[in-house]
Amino acid sequence: RLLPVSIGVKKVDDQYLVILNIPVPIDGSMETKIVSAKAETVSKAVDTISRNMESDVDLLHVKLIFIEKETAEDGINDIIAGFMRSRDVSPKALVAICDEDLQEFFNNIKINAEKKGLSTYNYFEKNAGWNPDIALTRVWEVFRGIHSYTHDVAIPLIRSGKDTTMDQIGSAILKRGKMVEQISSNETLLYNVFKGESGNGKMEVMEHATVMLLGSKTDNIGRLVNNDAHMESLIKMRVVILETKGEPSLNLIKEEINTLISERYNKLFTKLQENEADVFGMGQFFRNQIPRDELKNWRSDYFKNMKININVKIDIQNEGYLKTT
Repeated sequence: RLLPVSIGVKKVDDQYLVILNIPVPIDGSMETKIVSAKAETVSKAVDTISRNMESDVDLLHVKLIFIEKETAEDGINDIIAGFMRSRDVSPKALVAICDEDLQEFFNNIKINAEKKGLSTYNYFEKNAGWNPDIALTRVWEVFRGIHSYTHDVAIPLIRSGKDTTMDQIGSAILKRGKMVEQISSNETLLYNVFKGESGNGKMEVMEHATVMLLGSKTDNIGRLVNNDAHMESLIKMRVVILETKGEPSLNLIKEEINTLISERYNKLFTKLQENEADVFGMGQFFRNQIPRDELKNWRSDYFKNMKININVKIDIQNEGYLKTT
């Protein structure tokens, strides 16, 4: 059997171009084989590849699904529904949007794998190359976003790199299965912080200090006032100070972090509300307050005009010799 580690999907007219990245053991080492086929459905294209090769193709071990940006803008409902229905690909496989020609992207991946020994999957692996400003979105989460009234998703937006396997551009915002907006890496970090996915390694450079984010937790309270949605969010962040300029006080550093995070959140929420895309899943906090028949209009009637109040609580783990005032 052949076990691809990643699959690329691109819509060409009324057909799907499917590209498989298959590691093949040869003389004690691993080589990468890129194969492709075009058909009316993804499953049929995979069957065509399997028929033309000397071994059966099994998608059970696929870790990454790459979808070309133009295809994502047209909608990926049929692609994701096919993966969920057929169960050939694990619902836990990660999804990413490719911001370049898919065939060129896979050819570059092959070159990087053979010349530099770089692995595609490690880019998204938490114990390897993952960084908290990269969104981690799985097939089942995209499927949920397509069919949910109150939850959309952010998907990593990448392209092949010159010196690295991939360059991360930011994240694509998917609303009901269609890409409607693009956000930066810094905004993706806020998305992960809100989800509780933030981890070690993300640094923020401010005027008087450089800090590293250790972890975060978000408490949300949603309420309806005169049929208008109001959200109170408390973001608790644990940070360590790496460097300081001059002799800033503890309160000054906390104030700078608070201002930085609050401004970024408000800017991001404005962008999401303009596109009526609730990637933070804030509608989940109103499901028991809004009648079922009105929930389908959550994005346009409630989220678009929702009032949001964000408070940030900073816990500096290594106060050390800093002044407290």
